[in-house]
Amino acid sequence: MEGNYYPLLKWILAAPLAGFALNGLLGKKLLGEKAGGIAGSLAIFISFVFAALSFSDLLNLPPENRLLRDTLFNWISAGSFSVDAAFRFDPLSAVMALIVTGVSFLIHVYSTGYMKGDAGFNRYFAYLNLFVFFMLTLVLADNPLVMFVGWEGVGLCSYLLIGFWYEDPEKASAGKKAFITNRVGDAGFLIGLMLLWALLSSNGVFSMDFASLEKNAPLLASATVLGMAAPTLICLLLFFGATGKSAQFPLFVWLPDAMAGPTPVSALIHAATMVTAGVYMLARLHFLYELAPKAMEVVLLVGCFTAFFAAVIGLLQKDIKKVLAYSTVSQLGYMFMAAGAGAFSAAVFHLATHAFFKALLFLGAGSVIHGMSGEQDMFKMGGLKKEMPFTFLLMAAGWLAIAGVPGLSGFYSKDLILEKVFEHGGMLVWAVGVLTAALTAFYTTRLFVLTFLRAKRAEGHAHESPLSMTLPMAALAVLAVAGGFLLKDRLFLFLDPAFVQPEHTSQAARLMLVSVAAGLAGIAAAFVLTLPKTAAALKSAAAPLHSLIFHKFYVDEIYAFAVIKPLKLVSDKVLFRFFDAGLIDGVLVNGTAKVSYAAGRALAKVQNGRLDLYALVFAIGVALMLFWVI
Repeated sequence: MEGNYYPLLKWILAAPLAGFALNGLLGKKLLGEKAGGIAGSLAIFISFVFAALSFSDLLNLPPENRLLRDTLFNWISAGSFSVDAAFRFDPLSAVMALIVTGVSFLIHVYSTGYMKGDAGFNRYFAYLNLFVFFMLTLVLADNPLVMFVGWEGVGLCSYLLIGFWYEDPEKASAGKKAFITNRVGDAGFLIGLMLLWALLSSNGVFSMDFASLEKNAPLLASATVLGMAAPTLICLLLFFGATGKSAQFPLFVWLPDAMAGPTPVSALIHAATMVTAGVYMLARLHFLYELAPKAMEVVLLVGCFTAFFAAVIGLLQKDIKKVLAYSTVSQLGYMFMAAGAGAFSAAVFHLATHAFFKALLFLGAGSVIHGMSGEQDMFKMGGLKKEMPFTFLLMAAGWLAIAGVPGLSGFYSKDLILEKVFEHGGMLVWAVGVLTAALTAFYTTRLFVLTFLRAKRAEGHAHESPLSMTLPMAALAVLAVAGGFLLKDRLFLFLDPAFVQPEHTSQAARLMLVSVAAGLAGIAAAFVLTLPKTAAALKSAAAPLHSLIFHKFYVDEIYAFAVIKPLKLVSDKVLFRFFDAGLIDGVLVNGTAKVSYAAGRALAKVQNGRLDLYALVFAIGVALMLFWVI
């Protein structure tokens, strides 16, 4: 099992790839809807089984030797530079693989009910299986280059799934926005990898696997690039890539628009898996970030600002999925706060609990939308408690978990992050984190109250979702309720065998009471401030602020004015009209053609068929030759 040839890792990846091939190649013509859904879901279940078996084998190894590897082939060999297509299964990748395959399987099952009757049913499952393959490639990669293949692959699948209903220009545009925004971040990620390899190779290190990088990272400690410490610059470039993939400021703008895709896609890609890739990358390369304390401070502050900023925007959104989208951006900010404070295990802990309760909330929102025949405006819902009782109960579990109610999963992970940030010395960051916890409780309670508890505001009758949708939600509800308690000690010991459970101090108890009080205050405030008269009075009293928050601080409009329009102007006037149409087409292509044509016409006048003129030219030529020779 040890060494480079652990046999099961390739099968974790092969199963979803086979599912993609089945639905993508055979699809609608041979499989049909029912068989396509079963094949797509079964592929992910098989992958989960192989991941669980690998996890069992990993546990049987001594804690200090928990690593399973499989080298498929030598991928790149150029002089001294060599990269293998290799995969690793250590505690961190094991946690990620189980989350990805487990949550993905539940969402695949849910999708068989949600997407029933859609013309692109088989294409949808092909894309979903392909996404899982690339996500597993990302988390199981044994070196940054294989990780980058998975990194780019999930970006491609995100584009395909956001714009799944591409006949709608708005949805197609949302897919393009996500793809382009991620490419901006990925450029930073790629430059960071190039710089990392260039500096290590200059020190005689040519291996790029994570074990070698961790061993040789101290060689970078004294290096500088452009007057900046090399580890700091590399980590900032890699983090810039993470701000794109994990929707942090300033590259968060694509995620809310990504809600244009089918709701199960939002649950899987834009809540539980792909958007956590940046957090995973930081945890995987923790040894680099520990050499760059300034970069860690940037991660901490960006995460803090993003968490608060997105939570504020989420306060006044009307679209049920947009509220959850901004909530996801905010919760990812919490994870980066933990990573910036050096608490990488706490970041992974919140990544796991967030996957449970946020996937549940998105699937609950999808159930509501399904029951309401496509309606997403919460102000056109209300009173769904009686009409959708199972969805109501299951979504309540997700609501209470994300609100930080003691005993549920969100309480344990969020409280731990705030404690680690406080210990790190970030008093202001901790205070903003506590305030963000209150805002989180407020907007999720507002969502729940407007959707299920207030008077019915819609015409017609909503219907409960089928078992294929409610059963996966029930499984996630169990995890949202009990997952934090079950993981809180075991996960840390698994990720770090040297982990020692800290003693419960009076300071820790006070910090916990403050965060719990903030969450409960947010819940209570939401019940009061969502009352129609109270909400109307607040909106009237603070109309400018209400408009500013409701319009998301006009970030998209600012980007359009400051970035997109100047780029379009430069592209049109300079790059297209001057360089492409003017210089390349006008001068180099058409210009040379016109010169050739003019020369041809001039020579054509000489070739007029008069023998006396030909003889004269011949004589002049001979005379010139004789003159040159003599």
